[in-house]
This record gives sequence, structure tokens and C-alpha cells, in this order.
Amino acid sequence: MNTLQHSVVHRLPQSYRWSAGQAGIAVEPLTLGVSQGEDDLIGLRLLSHNGARAWEIMYRLQETLADIQLLCSVVEWQGDPCLFVQRNDEHATTCRLKNFGVGIAEFFPGAG
Repeated sequence: MNTLQHSVVHRLPQSYRWSAGQAGIAVEPLTLGVSQGEDDLIGLRLLSHNGARAWEIMYRLQETLADIQLLCSVVEWQGDPCLFVQRNDEHATTCRLKNFGVGIAEFFPGAG
């Protein structure tokens, strides 16, 4: 059974970049108004699992993306494991994850 089918992620609301000298290890949020470049990242946080299980699933998601040669890293952000990918790979990332049954929670401005 594919345990990824019971996983749900959502996109973090900010854009990020790798911290200086720590590509693949640490991120920092981009300041509003900074023009987006090739090194812009988006982050995905797991909603469906916590703790050690969340880390395990995030590494499985990373492997799934590596299978189609998408570069990404699992990094701790605000106490949770998050998957960071290049902004220009966002659509391929979400498509690949959906193909594996991962739910993608959407944000609707003004909802709630």
C-alpha cells in the first residue's frame, strides 16, 4: 500500500532562498518586494502527519521527486520538516505528488 496516498501537504505562504553558504541545508524567507530570481524556493509542509513520521514521509516525497530529477531538500522550518523546491519546478512537483495520491491543500484568500 502506498502510504503517500494518506498524506496532505500545503504550500507555505512565503518565498524562500537558501541561506548564504547553506544550500540544501537552511532557508530564509525572501523580503516582500524583492524581485524573484532563479534561486527562489517554495516550501511544502505536511499537514497529515507529525513528529518522526512526518520526517519519514517528507524524505519519501523527496525520493519521489528525485525519480524525475527534480532537485529538492527536506529542511526544518519553524519546527517542522518542509520540502523546498525551486519555484520554477512548483507545477512539476505538485503534479508528481498528486500522481502518487498526495493531497495538496489549497489556500483561498479571504476564506474563513
